[in-house]
Amino acid sequence: MKFQLVTTHCSAVVCLALAGGPARADTAPDFYRGKTITIQVGYGPGGGYDVTTRVVAQFFGDHIAGQPKVVVQNVPGAGSLKVANAIALNTPNDGLTLGVFAFDVALQPYYGDPQARFDPAAFAWIGSMDTDNPYCGVWNGAGIGLKSLNDVVKSPKTLSFGSSAPGALPSVYPQFLKNALGAPIKVIYGFPGTKEVVLAMRRGEVDGACGLFESLLRSAYAEDIKSGELQIFMQSASEEPSPLFPDASSILSALNTDELRKAAQLVFLPVTVTRPLVAPPRTPVDRVAVLRRALLDTTRDPRAIAFAEKINISLQAKGAEEIESVIATFKAAPPELLKKAFALSREP
Repeated sequence: MKFQLVTTHCSAVVCLALAGGPARADTAPDFYRGKTITIQVGYGPGGGYDVTTRVVAQFFGDHIAGQPKVVVQNVPGAGSLKVANAIALNTPNDGLTLGVFAFDVALQPYYGDPQARFDPAAFAWIGSMDTDNPYCGVWNGAGIGLKSLNDVVKSPKTLSFGSSAPGALPSVYPQFLKNALGAPIKVIYGFPGTKEVVLAMRRGEVDGACGLFESLLRSAYAEDIKSGELQIFMQSASEEPSPLFPDASSILSALNTDELRKAAQLVFLPVTVTRPLVAPPRTPVDRVAVLRRALLDTTRDPRAIAFAEKINISLQAKGAEEIESVIATFKAAPPELLKKAFALSREP
């Protein structure tokens, strides 16, 4: 097995040489022998979704009877909505093509988004490959010394944040800051992924970014943090202080009304499912069971854990049941609350 991590000032590229591993006994039908599983990632190469998927893919086939080959394809578009629609509508449900896309994108039908042409509950959810915490940051204090969430909210200038598309996490979070707290923010769209947004920050094209996952902040952008060029001002996963960035404000602690907090919980709840792996609707249940078990076994595999630790990734998987529980929360949410959460996280 060979692994090479090439880190430049601008990006991290993971080069994986897939190698065979020890066979694993499996009582499921031997459907996958001699076949290839393709995992389509809704983002470009080098970002957190891509890197995590490639780490998992290297060991995933070892935990399936027949040890199928596993390949990863990058299919960026519309903040990963392109892959979500494709997996739902245009992909054979034979268990050989899987998708990875943002979970907040998967929930867009509950907000009435006409571009999300699927039922979130109909997907065959395999599980979440890891649990990661997203943050918001500004580059060089946006040129005016901003350091905290309060600074951002009271900024004397309009701050630009980069994102791929409306509805994607890097857009949803700054829009919420704008609509719920009155922060002077505009979102610039059209970036393929986080890597390109950070490059734009370095070039002075945008002031900040949200959706900066902890795994990347610990690895690809560690030097930017250390130098003080990238200041992290907000975290969204918990009201407890972040061990990595204790000065980063929790968005929930910054809200002063019950209505805002309830809406925020819908906006920020999806992040608890960080990088889900999914099969098309109506995939045979026995194959779904094989894939679910393989994902959990992969994230517990000492080889995969050690491999991931080299690039500061923590494979903390969530089972399909936890994903389905979040979906049930959205499905049961009052329409007016969903409407409020949607309005707060989108362009006015």
